[in-house]
Amino acid sequence: MGRMGWRTATRPRGRRPRVLALLLAAALLGGCATDPPVPPAAGSGEAVDGSGRPVTLTVGVYGTFGLKEAGLYDAYMRTHPDIAIRQTSLARADVYYPQLLTHLTAGAGLADIQAVEVGNIAEVVDTQAGRLADLAHAPGVEESAFLPWKWAQARTEDGRVLGLGTDIGPLAVCYRKDHFAAAGLPTDREEVGRLWAGDWRRYLETGRRFAVRAPEGVAFTDSASGVMAAVISGARLRYYDAEGRLVVAENPAVRAAWDLGAEFAEHGLTARLQQFTPDWDQGFAHGRFASIACPAWMLGYIQDKGGPDGEGKWDVAKAPRPGNWGGSFLVVPEAGKHVAEAAALAAWLTAPEQQAVLFERRGSFPSAEAAFGLPQVRDARHPYFGDAPVGRIYSAAAMGVPVAPVGPKDGLVNQILSDTGMLQVDQTGRSPESAWRAAMKAIDNALDR
Repeated sequence: MGRMGWRTATRPRGRRPRVLALLLAAALLGGCATDPPVPPAAGSGEAVDGSGRPVTLTVGVYGTFGLKEAGLYDAYMRTHPDIAIRQTSLARADVYYPQLLTHLTAGAGLADIQAVEVGNIAEVVDTQAGRLADLAHAPGVEESAFLPWKWAQARTEDGRVLGLGTDIGPLAVCYRKDHFAAAGLPTDREEVGRLWAGDWRRYLETGRRFAVRAPEGVAFTDSASGVMAAVISGARLRYYDAEGRLVVAENPAVRAAWDLGAEFAEHGLTARLQQFTPDWDQGFAHGRFASIACPAWMLGYIQDKGGPDGEGKWDVAKAPRPGNWGGSFLVVPEAGKHVAEAAALAAWLTAPEQQAVLFERRGSFPSAEAAFGLPQVRDARHPYFGDAPVGRIYSAAAMGVPVAPVGPKDGLVNQILSDTGMLQVDQTGRSPESAWRAAMKAIDNALDR
């Protein structure tokens, strides 16, 4: 695919209900401009688009999910003249998900296919297994095509697979070459990656070197919470163990990530920003920090908020260790009228070839390992980031992510750690130990423990 043009969009994904994705430039999307529109809703057996299609499949998503925008529904309908596809969307994941649970429990009001965010998939698998179709053997689904850790996230103990992965958020580090140069650090992406290769503590050491000659008003990174989240994202054990027990308080990997984030704050290496806020956006626009833990979907966010002035100043290097931040799944409720047809569509939408198209046109990084060798992914470069080989960088990161248990309240636990806990250390100078105790108490209260 080579050098690509990109633009941005947002949708809820990963740590928070605010979400982000990349888009290709309008010129690359122009090929879809003459595609037929998605047919309107219709009752069973009605002519839905003037051709008498007997089956209408509905897909429920949150935000700008990308499947429709990438032209995938239209492509499927062209080869399946008996199928019409209609998408419904809610803007916010935190509104969408409670409604999904309510409809699943009631067995009514559901789309034929529903999207589920990675922070919610464990709860869906744990509490709704009897209401969802097993997709492990749907036509065209091959376990070997998916990353093992992604496949495992939606698998039940008895081996059923209740969700097929769409995208993921493998980690890199995005950095400002101009700020690194001003501080006397290398700017070549390979050299930069070697500064902290293998250990997030080396990222801290690099930050301390940066601080000695930092440009005025520029911090090394955006936030202590961002560092903490990045470190946790690569741990083999995070908030829950394999038996589904909450272990956040006693897990040394979480505590080590907490302590490292706190060190960034205590050494004055952060811009003291809260992620996904207007102030954070302004931090990109005004170059207030020199680096950031950067999942694949964040490239589009940086381009959007950094604007034309940031083009060519940003670059992408390997993260100290692999991790994953974000991603989604498609599930098929058993209460649907067209379960077999919905399973076939979900399998097709998540097949490697379609995931590669979704990445090319929308920037959603594939969860199908088999897509990494396709040219749309393998050869992808991002012009805003100095033609960084983002396909190669993020593919390598995704391959290194460990299989880790995902708990039913992972998203909530992570948000409390960040916003109730680490944010206080970063912005108010609260002691790390006091903030840790407050976060653990808030988690217990939120989970009724």
